Amino acid sequence: MKAAIRTQYGPPEVLDVREVPKPTPKDNELLIRVFATTVNRTDCGVLWGTPFVFRFFTGLTRPRHATTGTDFAGQVEAVGARVTHFKPGDRVFGFDDNGLPSHAEYMTLAEDRPMALIPAGLSYPEAAAGIEGAHYAYNYAKAIQKRGAKHVLVYGATGAIGSAAVQILKAAGLYVTAVCNTKNVERIRALGPDKVVDYEREDFTRDAERYDAVLDAVGKSAFGVCKKLLKDSGGVYMSSELGPRAENVYLPLLSPFMGPQKVAFPIPVDIKGSLRHMCLLFEAGKFRPLIDRTYPLEQIREAFVYVHSGQKTGNVILQIVAEE
Repeated sequence: MKAAIRTQYGPPEVLDVREVPKPTPKDNELLIRVFATTVNRTDCGVLWGTPFVFRFFTGLTRPRHATTGTDFAGQVEAVGARVTHFKPGDRVFGFDDNGLPSHAEYMTLAEDRPMALIPAGLSYPEAAAGIEGAHYAYNYAKAIQKRGAKHVLVYGATGAIGSAAVQILKAAGLYVTAVCNTKNVERIRALGPDKVVDYEREDFTRDAERYDAVLDAVGKSAFGVCKKLLKDSGGVYMSSELGPRAENVYLPLLSPFMGPQKVAFPIPVDIKGSLRHMCLLFEAGKFRPLIDRTYPLEQIREAFVYVHSGQKTGNVILQIVAEE
């Protein structure tokens, strides 16, 4: 079988697509034929090994998995003797932010790892695109809802996280303002936000509305910049990145001394819960992921270069095999 292989951390040039032995599932594992996967921001962190904290989960000096990947959508080809919840022929998808060997034609995965049956009517590329960004978006959405927020601004609504957050928050009944660039205004408007702000034509921080929460879904802003958008009576800023000088990690600790407006940095941990929630949204017709480009496995280097450039809209798909 073909798989993307690397033996060290580094840029896309360390990756090669090679012929390797097809894996054999253990008693508690599934053999999955991978139809589609994505190249995403998490994959970039795992490939480069940056920020360094990634390496505590993916391998300190060298990658734990030679094959890259974090998510997948595919079909179960065989199961081990102790597998009880899945059977050959099942269409499944899953995610692990510590890395999976999913940039390959086949992979094995233990039954208790985060995965679920793909909802009916969903293609493999759509399923693959509805995991990584959606998991993080749902994590932020839960934290926002726990604070009783009703009005939310999502900066970076064109990314995998931002486009998912807009839909997840709207499905929960919140008022959502989506901030995006000019070329994607209509694509983002189609996701159903209450308001769209084109940051190339107007300064989104001058928005007259005040919000219970601001979610920076691309990590390109900062609390100091977005603070003016938060309600004087209290509001919270969240970001998908560490922020300038890692301020999004330590500012939440200073919240008791910061006045009514806060910074929160929720840690995403419950991937199985995210998968369950996304299945419900898919089945209800309340979520469809944005897909930017599709690459074959042989062009995985080009896919990583494009994602790392920060230019993508939504998700970038690796089509391992054509839909059957």
